[in-house]
Amino acid sequence: MHNEMEVRFLSLSGNESFARAAAASFAAQMNPGIEELSDIRTAVSEAVTNAIIHGYDQNMDCIVTMQMEIEDDDLTVIVKDDGCGIGDIELARKPFFTSKPELERSGMGFSVMEAFMDSVNVQSEVGAGTVVTMRKHIRHAN
Repeated sequence: MHNEMEVRFLSLSGNESFARAAAASFAAQMNPGIEELSDIRTAVSEAVTNAIIHGYDQNMDCIVTMQMEIEDDDLTVIVKDDGCGIGDIELARKPFFTSKPELERSGMGFSVMEAFMDSVNVQSEVGAGTVVTMRKHIRHAN
């Protein structure tokens, strides 16, 4: 089976829950288990929150794009922003690192994504934005 979708939404913190619900609804057609569905929702939540808080510095007039693709038993989720970008991706991926300590961020966003998805790829350019690509193989619930 092949299917794909794309949604674009303003960088409002409330849209994080919309993205999570949209991702779960799209992935549901693959008949994932409850744990897999929860994993996808959590990873999407982290990626979108990072785009809003870090990529756009909480500027509510910017656009976050989420693309999803199903190819057989594999789900790909791509979250894009055109924000400030990440200067040092390896540093940003380290547990407990945050560029916003004043907001009491845990610095676990990428670690959470990596824990719940099979792979996480981060591409970023300072001043041009960030693309986070996450993949998960779905085992299918019985």
